[in-house]
Amino acid sequence: MKALIIDDEPLARSIVKEYLSAYPAISVVQECGDGFEGVKAIMQHHPDLIFLDIQMPKINGFEMLELVDPVPAVIFTTAYDEYAIRAFETHAVDYLLKPFSRERFSRAIQKLQPEEGPQQQTAPLLETASQSPVQSQRIVVKLAGRIKIIPVQEVAYLEAADDFVKIHTAEGALLKNKTMSHFEQILDPQQFVRIHRSYILNIQQIGRLEQQEKDSYAAVLKSGLVLPVSKTGYTKLKAVLGI
Repeated sequence: MKALIIDDEPLARSIVKEYLSAYPAISVVQECGDGFEGVKAIMQHHPDLIFLDIQMPKINGFEMLELVDPVPAVIFTTAYDEYAIRAFETHAVDYLLKPFSRERFSRAIQKLQPEEGPQQQTAPLLETASQSPVQSQRIVVKLAGRIKIIPVQEVAYLEAADDFVKIHTAEGALLKNKTMSHFEQILDPQQFVRIHRSYILNIQQIGRLEQQEKDSYAAVLKSGLVLPVSKTGYTKLKAVLGI
């Protein structure tokens, strides 16, 4: 079994590596100091298992996993908050709260289920963790081999695009492999409104609202772009805008 250790603390990486020396069936193919390195290493080595910290510079562990497909099995090594721990208990292979003992590490290894696909083990975790307030302040996407971090206040609107969501900013549009329902749940409903089944709009971008026909409306953005607004979307907009 090939494994990666992804943690910005050298001491933490060395402890995991030391504990793994008792498991000759697991070989460490690389150690990474941040999420950017982690994404590259996963694409290069296709590991079966990663030991992953959450709080790291540049991008955190959850955001890193969103950029990887398929997702390896994950054991978290973290000092993260109570919210994330509840998600770990429900969905993750295991989580190790720092500092952890050799005995606790051993129990985590024993929980590995090779017959269960890692995507099934970790995908529900990411969906749960993404609803944390920490995760709702920015969107991380992969673009031509590069990783781009988009603060949510820079998002003008989101558009459904088959199995992806197109995130529109002043710099252009980027694709994220998520659903519209996902973003509708995690984004601040006082700032982002689902105006149509195909659009979620940042209300700061609205120039004016226009009624086109009976029960048919449109949002004219400050950029001049016109987006359709459904009857339900119009009701939501009025409530948020106080009109």
